Amino acid sequence: MSATQRRKNRIPAYPLWITLPYTLFVAVLTPFYWLRYGPGNFLWFSDIALFALLIVLWTGNRLLYSMMAVGVLPLELAWNIDFLTRGRLIGLAAYMFDPQEPAHMRVLSGFHLFLPVLIVYMLIRQGYDRRALKAQTVFAWMVLLASYWLTRPEKNINWVHGLGPGPEAQTILPPRAYLGFYMALLPVVAYLPAHLLLKRLFRP
Repeated sequence: MSATQRRKNRIPAYPLWITLPYTLFVAVLTPFYWLRYGPGNFLWFSDIALFALLIVLWTGNRLLYSMMAVGVLPLELAWNIDFLTRGRLIGLAAYMFDPQEPAHMRVLSGFHLFLPVLIVYMLIRQGYDRRALKAQTVFAWMVLLASYWLTRPEKNINWVHGLGPGPEAQTILPPRAYLGFYMALLPVVAYLPAHLLLKRLFRP
């Protein structure tokens, strides 16, 4: 059996010292998040990335983490920068310093700190799948539609009602017009630049 075949047959695909603690963490986080925030919260792109990387650790699926690199990595880096300013820069991480948020929930939300590190590690280890841009775009459209139709407007999951908290985040466009504009703009403004940069930085 060749080295490549041995790697393909190995379960999990990544070292146990990463895979097992990560799996345990996700198993602990899931019921707490479900009870505190409800199932719709798992439609956030960051939460989807959390589960996607769990699949990658066990399977080594390169397209899956490449999609998360295109769609989630820039946002996670912005979250980390905001965290260093205690949420004062753009407000993404402000809830981490809100005393009204239970301490254990803030600890669990610390996954945002290591998520980008893990994505970059996977990119270095396995390279970047060039199909990620198209795949992430289609996937994101499905997630955004689900966020719009299946969750309450006040939650504003993935900002489908406006770039900010609550359903009144934007009042310029009709809700569905804003959603269509957002879906059209997101791949061009966010995903395409990330794809071009990742394609240059990491091997195919």
